[in-house]
Amino acid sequence: MVVVDTSSWIEMLRESGRGEVRERVIGHLRNGEARLVPMVRLELWNGARGAYEKKVLRELERTVPELDMSAAVWDQAFDFARRARAAGLTAPTTDILIAACARHHGAEIEAADAHFSELAGV
Repeated sequence: MVVVDTSSWIEMLRESGRGEVRERVIGHLRNGEARLVPMVRLELWNGARGAYEKKVLRELERTVPELDMSAAVWDQAFDFARRARAAGLTAPTTDILIAACARHHGAEIEAADAHFSELAGV
């Protein structure tokens, strides 16, 4: 199970996206490993440009399972944020929430965003 972060979905959706990231995301989709989380879905819809991207997002919502963000996920995110700050890491709140959701569900993270590799050690 792999939570695909917004950064990687964008690389896959855009023609100018990095090929190696696109291939990783396509591999996760083909293997049935790709997962969405509500925060990523919100970020994607917030940045969707044009009919093509919106069509792809609707298809992703239909076909890619979404992990829930229960109260336990939020509690884990609060703790994760405190530990990250104590370790001297400042990451976007959205990335902390996505990472906490992935950890809660035992999923890996596919990201083209350096924040996730920094957060991995927290």
